[in-house]
Amino acid sequence: MTNIAFIPVRGDSKSIPLKNIKPLMMKPLVYWTAKAANDSAIIDKVIIATDSEKIKQTVLSFNLPKVEVYDRDPQNAQDTSPTAAVVLEYLNKVHYENDDLFFLLQATSPLTETEHITGIYEKMMAENAQSALTCVREKRFYWTEDGHPINYDYMNRPRRQNFAGTLVENGAIYLTTVKNIKEHEGIILCEKVSVYEMPPYTAVEIDEPDDWLILEALMFKYKTPTPPTN
Repeated sequence: MTNIAFIPVRGDSKSIPLKNIKPLMMKPLVYWTAKAANDSAIIDKVIIATDSEKIKQTVLSFNLPKVEVYDRDPQNAQDTSPTAAVVLEYLNKVHYENDDLFFLLQATSPLTETEHITGIYEKMMAENAQSALTCVREKRFYWTEDGHPINYDYMNRPRRQNFAGTLVENGAIYLTTVKNIKEHEGIILCEKVSVYEMPPYTAVEIDEPDDWLILEALMFKYKTPTPPTN
């Protein structure tokens, strides 16, 4: 069995140009997720799928032994391109067995750690699930636009410490088999789905410039600074 960590990164980003290789804590953004996957004993190979030569050369400079670069088709690297498209593109070009595991990781979630990759794998195996995803627990009260509560009874409003909260996708890791992806045309999740809970601070993803400022503070708190290379 081969366990693949797949990290799609586009060269074109409207909100933050070339954000996937913009320095964060003295390393390019994509480095952090790539390093977490590379250091996992569960992962056999880490695939960075990009359409950018600049990103490709940056990734290769990491010298991480499990990391490879896949040159994704530009038509599957547009603003409107779904992740499923590049996932299917890759799996249709590179042969894997049906029961090989496919971990989809996001470069925009740099707080993902090796232990989270291990955790989601072990939980899916223990629950005999077909797929898995990462979530964080939010203790917020949600409403519809027409004034109806979604996740609590306002006539019996709970105290926060007594409120179980709601599990929300943080977009960090998705996991299933190669067979499931092909049968569901690139869709990662299929029943039975296992949910792996990550710490609340991992809810932040980098999509807008303000997110970068928040992540810098969180990275400083939760990540050990990496000395700059010569």
